[in-house]
Amino acid sequence: MIEIGRFNKLKVVKKVEFGVFLDGEEDGEILLPHRSAPENCEVGDELEVFIYRDSEDRLVATTEIPFAQLGEFANLRVKALEKVGAFLDWGLPKDLLLPFSEQTRELRIGQYALVFLYLDKSDRICGSMRLDRYIDKTPGNYEAEQEVDLIVAARTDLGFKALVNGRHWGMLYSNEVFTSLEIGQRTKGYIKSVRPDGKIDLSLQKFGHKGSDDIGEKILALLKARGGHLEINDKTAADTIYQLFGVSKKKFKMALGGLYKKRIVTIDDSGIRLN
Repeated sequence: MIEIGRFNKLKVVKKVEFGVFLDGEEDGEILLPHRSAPENCEVGDELEVFIYRDSEDRLVATTEIPFAQLGEFANLRVKALEKVGAFLDWGLPKDLLLPFSEQTRELRIGQYALVFLYLDKSDRICGSMRLDRYIDKTPGNYEAEQEVDLIVAARTDLGFKALVNGRHWGMLYSNEVFTSLEIGQRTKGYIKSVRPDGKIDLSLQKFGHKGSDDIGEKILALLKARGGHLEINDKTAADTIYQLFGVSKKKFKMALGGLYKKRIVTIDDSGIRLN
């Protein structure tokens, strides 16, 4: 059975001047237009194609890769505003409809909207900004320090609300974020803790010595780029440390201490030097 909104492997059954037809089984033959059909494909070839509905609600195939598939979250640019809703650029010839009923704020052309892709009652792929509907309500099976994929979803009084692995909500606290974040931004993160009530606390940095090793590499890279000497040390202001490395002073001091113990650097009042 064809999966609308996802990639399917379908066999070429007919070649015509304007493309090829693919075997959609009970859904009938599905057109793959000439513009996205592979050169020299022949009847019997099996192609991996994305299936969606065109402007006349007919099933159509493409080899182009959309920015998101059905059941995924994506931050998409508003291309047009019409009576039925907004239309978003999702990387395909036909734009994605974001119905008015699925919008949570007023939109303008050129803005971005973080949406979930779902099928409406007519089997058309649409977007929704009502993300809470599509979050997994079962507790996540995460472990402390586990690496996860994050999408920054909203700014709150506490910090940033983020999607964890496209399934659960998590929180990045402002006093632990040492870099600029944008809504819709994708980034790697780490599980800080999972509370008894299931709420997830997150971090953008690795914990303990694992995180220190990464920061240590950044310190060494900057030292080499600056001729082996930096006019900073463990007494340098936290703001300066953040501007250079995007981390807290505590993390910086831990990493610097590790380099010093390995005799890779020396530290004095003038700064850090490579040995």
